[in-house]
Amino acid sequence: MKNSFAKKVLGLSALLVAGSAPWVHADIKIAIAGPQTGDVAQYGDMQVIGAEMAVEQINAAGGVNGEKLVAVRYDDACEPKRAVAVANKIVNDGVQFVVGHLCSSSTQPASDVYEDEGILSITPASTNPTITERGYTMIFRTIGLDSHQGPTAAKFIADKIKPSRVAVIHDKQQYGEGIATAVKQTLEGKGVNVVLFEGVNKGDKDFSPLVAKLQKQKIDFVYYGGYHPELGQLLRQTAEKKLDIKFMGPEGVGNKDISQIAGKASEGLIVTLPPAFDLRPENKGLVEAFKAKDQDPSGAFVMTSYAAVKVIAQAIGGAKTQDTEVLQEYIRNNSFDTPMGTIAFDEKGDLKGFDFEIYNWHADGSKTVIN
Repeated sequence: MKNSFAKKVLGLSALLVAGSAPWVHADIKIAIAGPQTGDVAQYGDMQVIGAEMAVEQINAAGGVNGEKLVAVRYDDACEPKRAVAVANKIVNDGVQFVVGHLCSSSTQPASDVYEDEGILSITPASTNPTITERGYTMIFRTIGLDSHQGPTAAKFIADKIKPSRVAVIHDKQQYGEGIATAVKQTLEGKGVNVVLFEGVNKGDKDFSPLVAKLQKQKIDFVYYGGYHPELGQLLRQTAEKKLDIKFMGPEGVGNKDISQIAGKASEGLIVTLPPAFDLRPENKGLVEAFKAKDQDPSGAFVMTSYAAVKVIAQAIGGAKTQDTEVLQEYIRNNSFDTPMGTIAFDEKGDLKGFDFEIYNWHADGSKTVIN
């Protein structure tokens, strides 16, 4: 950690300036960094309600080592450049712990800043494998990897759907293109005919050229890597042309807003998502706490965000320190009780034993697990 010595010097200086003044406990600030505005702000809402509920409940139980947690929101709008600006603001604000970021394309550059500054971050949503493949010590995640999610989807497509002509489409972003590539490679390895592999632009709303190409190529199955706004439009426009095409996507499309965009065309969409932690009996009380606030505990990143705060709190409580260098080692060598169950991390900061599940999406915004 490049600035650890400087931080210790500053800390010692503060004590010297304080002289014999009595020690006063400071709050433990945790940044919640993600998209609170923009096209995917709905996912940021999941992150916020999960993390803030964890902070509230931990504080109600006495806090951590006698200190209270404080959640501080930072909006990166799922934009990489803005995420770097947010990361630098977090540094300047003196916050040592981050739940975030959410989008892989934001988490990767932000984590460069956190690694340099010794700030411990846990992303509850970024699934791109490269984030934890750089030898960094300060980045963890409470969700699985696209290198697992992609093959899970592809095996389901090949073994259960058995389509004739497949198109794999992505949004040209780190997350979307990364998982689309994993799906394509696994499909081809299983002998599935991937006819098209191409990208669309984030924010596109007119997909008529792509729809025409799908029709011309007689595509009967589309895997889409990316987020719900673009896929919702593609679903709707494909249905308007009365094309008989089945669609599938990752957790980035599993949002109730896709049903608002696509309407009836979202019925039967297949989605890979984290397990439905809100349906586990042991989480009944927590689910009731969310519902008492008129909050939806079923969102893909609600419980993973709650878990991220729990890991930070339990690590601080167990190690009896807020030194992030000590804490990153503690996290790698211990397990943690969360609404996701008991979780543990490998040397890279990835979860051990995380599995995605496959769901049928419905036009009313609900989902049904496929056994």
